[in-house]
Amino acid sequence: MFVVGNLLSSLAMVLDYLLSIYTYVIIARALVSWVNPDPYNPIVQFLFKVTEPVLYPFRKMMGSYGTGLDLSPLIVILIIYFLRSFLVVTLAQLARQFS
Repeated sequence: MFVVGNLLSSLAMVLDYLLSIYTYVIIARALVSWVNPDPYNPIVQFLFKVTEPVLYPFRKMMGSYGTGLDLSPLIVILIIYFLRSFLVVTLAQLARQFS
């Protein structure tokens, strides 16, 4: 039973770190989109390749409503915060039950 508890605890910690890192990547993408980035820059290409599969469905659903303001990064960050507060905490609590 200790092994399952340790596994779940580690999984919760890694998931928390990954979600935190992805939040910063989305913030970096949003900041880069405010300027006119060089599309051939490797960092810009990385940011777009990593975030576009997640942001595109929300951008498509929401549209810009004529304002030109893209709120999809904000929505995705809110979803990430929900996942961190619900999924990560639930996994950590489950890990404590098995310990």
